[in-house]
Amino acid sequence: MASRQKTSRKAAGTAAAIRRPRSHRANGAAAGDDIGLDALVGHAGYAVRRFQLWIFQDFIKTLATVDIRPTQYSVITVIGADPGLGQMAVAKRLGIERARLVHLLDSLEDRDFVSRVPSATDRRSHALHLTARGRTALAQFKRLAAEHERHVAEKIGKENRKQLLQILACFT
Repeated sequence: MASRQKTSRKAAGTAAAIRRPRSHRANGAAAGDDIGLDALVGHAGYAVRRFQLWIFQDFIKTLATVDIRPTQYSVITVIGADPGLGQMAVAKRLGIERARLVHLLDSLEDRDFVSRVPSATDRRSHALHLTARGRTALAQFKRLAAEHERHVAEKIGKENRKQLLQILACFT
């Protein structure tokens, strides 16, 4: 029986060791602080994704006072630039799934930023418009988004930002 208990304790200890990540460095730094990226360094997709994460975090932080997320900002901006667009046109232009756009529009409508008006040409669709509150809010959002863009320029440099926008223009 003692032999069985030792085996059981040993198995439990091994399982616990598997569950508990341990630092691989003697100085106590968290695991992952000094992990090499090997080929990932040369992958554009990896670099773009990391930059996107930074961009979104800064955008959310910069616009936190108005509680607007990047996708909401995109939707409001497109509607503001072209009032009367249909939901499908906005979804297609921004690459947003239709069901997700409906949810986004519901939340923007609840905040009185956007209104859906039955289309004059197609009874099955709605034309999207900013409300008076939405137009005022969009002006404020644009000022904060410009601040965010200044952060981007500070991070990568003004010329690099300009070049990056030129490179990425074929995807917009």
